[in-house]
Amino acid sequence: MNRVQELQQLGQSIWLDYIERGMVHAGELQQLVDEGLTGVTSNPTIFQQAITKSSAYQADLRRLVADGYETKHVFEALAVADIQAAADVLRPVYEATSRHDGYVSIEVAPDLAYDADATIAEARRLFTSVNRPNVMIKVPATKAGLAAIRQLISEGININVTLIFGLDRYEAVKEAYLQGLEARLDAGEPLDHIASVASFFVSRVDTNVDGKLEKLAAKNGLQPKTLLGKAAVANAKLAYAQFQAKFAGPRWARMADAGAQLQRPLWASTSTKNPDYPDLLYVDPLIGPHTVNTMPLNTLDAFRDHGVIAQTVTQGVEDAQAVFAQLEGFGISMARVADELEVDGVKKFADSYHDLLAAIDQQRTELTPAT
Repeated sequence: MNRVQELQQLGQSIWLDYIERGMVHAGELQQLVDEGLTGVTSNPTIFQQAITKSSAYQADLRRLVADGYETKHVFEALAVADIQAAADVLRPVYEATSRHDGYVSIEVAPDLAYDADATIAEARRLFTSVNRPNVMIKVPATKAGLAAIRQLISEGININVTLIFGLDRYEAVKEAYLQGLEARLDAGEPLDHIASVASFFVSRVDTNVDGKLEKLAAKNGLQPKTLLGKAAVANAKLAYAQFQAKFAGPRWARMADAGAQLQRPLWASTSTKNPDYPDLLYVDPLIGPHTVNTMPLNTLDAFRDHGVIAQTVTQGVEDAQAVFAQLEGFGISMARVADELEVDGVKKFADSYHDLLAAIDQQRTELTPAT
């Protein structure tokens, strides 16, 4: 049994935070699944990297351009084909785990992040277009996204809630999920085929907070530097404690008795951005039951080589609370950090999305004969 499989024994699933057509067609994804991988996530940045840097898309791109597809439809056709292919590879996992794992995620267009109605319409369309039971539609956890999450869950659509950075917004995400389930149950509809994860971003929190701590240290002495690299893991540990509290008691019991699945926390953005930090800083401390860690390939390789196998996410919760208190003492509001990261996260995905569309548009121009 390898480390990924051992991790499953502790209740944590490993998903791959990457998709590219060549790795699916060449059997690399299947090999990872055989070794214990149980899901795949994507986002606009991942697709930008895959489509613009891989030759595997050229034939389909030429065909779609020749057929007169508009730029956005070219991208969507390429992305949907990749999601379908990956979902087919993971379908046996979906069946073997009774719909618990085996999911592939595709994100609604990021420029819809602040429009609930447009997000709902886009999510419905993508879910129908992919036409696989083990697809999850990624919806950002903006305030507009919360309304979309409630509605989409009530319609029986699997949702990966993305871009969660703070505890207050995470609480609202869980509430939206429960309200969606309750609305569906009250309408007499089944719950047992719906799955959702809450993607709580990790490393970006340290990137933001560390920058603030460095500025404070430059002005006020070295004491703030004792908190460098601690905010993100503390944030995630407190989120897990919040998860445990929310999915307990009679309200959740009613949903569980009807066959509902827990909305598992998914640790996202788990590659280490600071080269001075351990490569598994956002993996080893966050292992526990009913969790998912979605890793890029380099982080997955590192975990398979030297990752820790132990339940760690429930350890050091009091220390995490102390980190938050110390940050507040230095004038760093984690609520404000979360707000900044949400705005920045939506912008980064939107920028990648529009850069990708521009690249496709350029190729359309090159491939379209002059008249």
